[in-house]
Amino acid sequence: MAQQLYFSRDSQMFLEIGSAVWKIPVLEGFSFSQATNVSEITLNEMESTGGISRRGRRAFNDSLAPVEFSFSTYIRPFKASGSATADTNAYHHAVEEALWALFSGPATYASNAFTNQSTHDGTNMDLLFSQSNKSTLGPTTGANLYFELGDANKLCYKLAKVVLNEASIDFDIDGIAQINWSGFADTISEFSSTVTVDGAVTSSTTVNFTVGSTDIVAADVGRRIAGTASAPLLADSYISARTDADTIVLSAADSIADATVLTLLGPRATIYEATEATNNFIRNRLTKVFITANSDPAGALENTYTLTLTGGNITLNNNVQYLTPEELGVVNIPIGHVTGTRSFGGSMTCYLSEDTATTNASKDFFQDLTSTAQRSQVSNNFSLSFLIGGGSAVDAPSSPGLQIKMATCHVDIPTHSIEDIITLETTFMALPSTIELADEVSMMYIGDTPNA
Repeated sequence: MAQQLYFSRDSQMFLEIGSAVWKIPVLEGFSFSQATNVSEITLNEMESTGGISRRGRRAFNDSLAPVEFSFSTYIRPFKASGSATADTNAYHHAVEEALWALFSGPATYASNAFTNQSTHDGTNMDLLFSQSNKSTLGPTTGANLYFELGDANKLCYKLAKVVLNEASIDFDIDGIAQINWSGFADTISEFSSTVTVDGAVTSSTTVNFTVGSTDIVAADVGRRIAGTASAPLLADSYISARTDADTIVLSAADSIADATVLTLLGPRATIYEATEATNNFIRNRLTKVFITANSDPAGALENTYTLTLTGGNITLNNNVQYLTPEELGVVNIPIGHVTGTRSFGGSMTCYLSEDTATTNASKDFFQDLTSTAQRSQVSNNFSLSFLIGGGSAVDAPSSPGLQIKMATCHVDIPTHSIEDIITLETTFMALPSTIELADEVSMMYIGDTPNA
């Protein structure tokens, strides 16, 4: 009996929002799981006259916890060339663009953009968080994640109605810019199923299946199909049409032997441009930050400070909580989520340095924040512009590059770290311009035409 093993290196991830499906490459270390909430009842009594003290216990399944998942993606901007996006105007996009839309609002997708969440032109792509003042995130019909595992014999898991809770960007000086995502889903289920070919097929797009007790249903149209190691299919094979429960039409001509077992997987990707490009990665080493004082009532600050970072982190958190009924005698499942207070902020580190030709180096930043006049201020108000990949000015990131702008920030006084070279670490909180708005963060992507 042959044993099938599944390796993470053979895995792929797909995101489904309505009729659009994004193929999003993920890094090693992704995970997804769903736990059970259990109640335990114990006996703890004194000894009876017969010398007996009962010490047993019982366990009850109360409910299923929401699915928890995490994965990482690279930051990969690109300029559309028209293939696999339906956007023929050379507008700027990002491979992970749909994830940001899910994170920051309803993710309504139309005309190659997310309504009121992303704007595109030939200069850049802007991502806005103004739609994040919602009690629930994502489309009303839900968004789904599909994790496809395996090479020859594939297996697909579906995470239904996902919500993205946290996005974290670490500034690893020797690394490639990436985002660590985590979130929740209502349920997890195996989405793959198998069918068997009835009769050999040679370079035909119409294939008759013997499916036993399982029929091909209308919802299977658009699902990808994989063969076996001994009878592989073309990589782009999927169900393009269904004649009846036993007859389907494949997307591409292929040769299939009699009695070949095929696997039906998740939906095919409709948007996948630049996923195989090599010119849309960003080096963290080039990152810099501009700190601009929005107000200076004490007259103690410079207009702008320019810091070259040695490390840091930006973390955006929706503080999502899940709602699950608690009925007796039933194992309940989550019914949905609600959002909490947005918690956007992070930290950054740089060398303690002085430039005799200017007054806006890191030494000056610390000195100004700790001045007697500035310490009397109960709050401060700065604008932070992170240029991931470098850039020449506050709103001019390099290509490829990403600007993360926090227009209203409270910045803590830097702390010293005594090492071989003295460094400063500063934490910051991104705040809305007024407490009822949702404009803590905006992002600008700039990419190149993919080279693959």
